[in-house]
Amino acid sequence: MPTDLTPGPVSEPHEPADRGPADDVDQIPPTPSTGPSITPSTAAGRVGAGQPQKPGVPDTFDNPSKSLKQTWKPTHTRKKEVLKALGIFQRATADHLWRMLRPGDRHDRCTRDTLNALKGEGKVRVETRLESGHQLWVLTERGHKEAKQLLPKSARMSVLRKLQYDDDGEPVDGDGYDEHAAAVTMTASVLTGAGFGTPLSWQTEIAHRLPYGYTQYADLTMRAPDAGVPAMLLEVDRVTEPVDDLVDKLRRYHDWFGLPVAKDRRPARGAAVHVPRLWSRLYPATGREGYVPVAFVFTGKTAAQRESRIRRMEHAARRYFAGTPYPGSEAGITAVDYHQAVPVVVTELERITTDPAGAAGKVWRRLGRQEWQTLNEALDNPDGDQLHAVQSKEAHRRRKEREAAAKEARRPVCARCGAKFTNECWASLLSRGRLGADRTDKLCGPCLDEHFAQLEAERVARRQAQEDAAREAAEADAKKGRGLFGRRR
Repeated sequence: MPTDLTPGPVSEPHEPADRGPADDVDQIPPTPSTGPSITPSTAAGRVGAGQPQKPGVPDTFDNPSKSLKQTWKPTHTRKKEVLKALGIFQRATADHLWRMLRPGDRHDRCTRDTLNALKGEGKVRVETRLESGHQLWVLTERGHKEAKQLLPKSARMSVLRKLQYDDDGEPVDGDGYDEHAAAVTMTASVLTGAGFGTPLSWQTEIAHRLPYGYTQYADLTMRAPDAGVPAMLLEVDRVTEPVDDLVDKLRRYHDWFGLPVAKDRRPARGAAVHVPRLWSRLYPATGREGYVPVAFVFTGKTAAQRESRIRRMEHAARRYFAGTPYPGSEAGITAVDYHQAVPVVVTELERITTDPAGAAGKVWRRLGRQEWQTLNEALDNPDGDQLHAVQSKEAHRRRKEREAAAKEARRPVCARCGAKFTNECWASLLSRGRLGADRTDKLCGPCLDEHFAQLEAERVARRQAQEDAAREAAEADAKKGRGLFGRRR
């Protein structure tokens, strides 16, 4: 049974990204940065997640040239931002930190200057230079202690990268920073820069323990409730793992989401017991049907290879994300029950970094769909509960119409005038159980009244005839008696 608890999101005031000299940034004479010249591949000045792109001057992708008349002095606020980010992600380049902390800056020069200022204070150091030319920055022991004090208690602090020395006592460049780690940090950077949370919204390598002895670690865990994504797990793939391994990851996530909070108790015979799931105790409610969404971020190789990989994974893992028909669904209901499915979205770092809106653009695809959408559009379920409610209402209306038509077809017809029985007349016959008992049951109300009136008239006529006959007989007997007496006298 998993015991690791995922800390809740931490609120921290987030300063608006600056596009020029702000109140907390002092202008000083130009001082060349000691960092490498990096040409970022995304447009600066991005807007928040889900927000429309604002018109403005064309974005520039280049760092300021040496002929620029001013640079921006690092501030205490920016230094704290960098220390906290490195405290969470352990290692990052200036490009990563710029995208994550200050995506509104038109270049990463100030971020690099801030790193160099912190380096002068003995709080950060360059661990190595990557093949791409980027310097990889880590915290020193002094910076690690300060970052730990700046971060809230619930934040997961990364392990200190200690400086290594060679046999001559000289410091050596660090190693072991692979391209996968760089892609993970880059993913967090571009998502944060697009408005999905803050650096404190992220955690790395969160354990999800399974009862059969396996622990599934998530590359990243994101919490961005303000952007409509209360929680999301991310897996970064450089097109190096077998597709079957990716499917197995999704299977294990599906198994973990299905774990109950406690061991199931055997219910009484015929009784149904609702068992709460463990994930709902560790992660916030998603606001949508289904489990916590899982995102696969692909990068590397060619676009065709990435697309082929996504298609193969989509085909093999359908059982975990596709959902099922609603129980007892009638004909005409196409809505899908996602309540026990894992919403899976995919994207590519190359697609994100070339889109003007970055990760806030239509760069996400929900497995099972063909169109590329924004993240919130991809996570929504327009064919789920919402559609089911509409279709159920329509199905109920159609069922009532069919029942009414069938009942109307059974409505009796008057044998005399051919008119259909009224509801009252029909209900009266049904309540007495006399439908078809005699010929009067085949007459409608008016005809039945006429029938009874005719019977009454006939009865009155017969009675009148009988009375007339009896009177005539009595009169005849009286006349006969008077004639006899008259002869006797």
